[in-house]
Amino acid sequence: MALLKRALFNRATHKRLLVAALTALLGLGAQAAEKDYLETIPVFWRSLYPEGGETLYCGEAFEPFDRRVNIEHVFPMSWATRHLGCGSRDRCRRTSRVFNRIETDMHNLYPALRDINEARGAQAFGIIDGERHLRRGCDFEVDPGRRRVEPRPAVRGDIARAMLYMEQRYGLPLYARQRRLLEEWHRRDPPDAMERRRDAAITVLQGKPNPFIE
Repeated sequence: MALLKRALFNRATHKRLLVAALTALLGLGAQAAEKDYLETIPVFWRSLYPEGGETLYCGEAFEPFDRRVNIEHVFPMSWATRHLGCGSRDRCRRTSRVFNRIETDMHNLYPALRDINEARGAQAFGIIDGERHLRRGCDFEVDPGRRRVEPRPAVRGDIARAMLYMEQRYGLPLYARQRRLLEEWHRRDPPDAMERRRDAAITVLQGKPNPFIE
């Protein structure tokens, strides 16, 4: 995370990030929270990562419009559709205002390399024995048998706070073992300056902070 702290989130960039967020908010109007996911995508990139940044799982630097990178929902949307009982993701978009709020909540959205995002899928987080990395130079492991993924230690707290926020904000369930692990990651890896600045920018856009970061 050191590269991003030095480059993306210095004082000047923080100011530009907040200005971009305010500009986007004014452009979206009072119904920003009601925008659908496809409309949220450009706001996400323009407001939070206008100069690029680092991917969540691998910490790999990316530039704006990098085709290797897409948006990861840390709390999987298939878990949300199952909980809401609204059908497929497309059907939920058409029929559920709650789902649209869940899907567009930027506290749960992070940049990720496309192949790592696909490999994670909707698998839960966990600790995996050994260090068999899925991609060279990326501390990210997958255990298909147990349907678990293990992210690098530097972002475990970020992941935990996104997951715990989604549970608290929308009543999305986490089974007890997963919650205990996330709570442990939250304690061991507290928010740093970069995460707080990202949270502040999202709060400008959405009106609500992540209380686990606050």
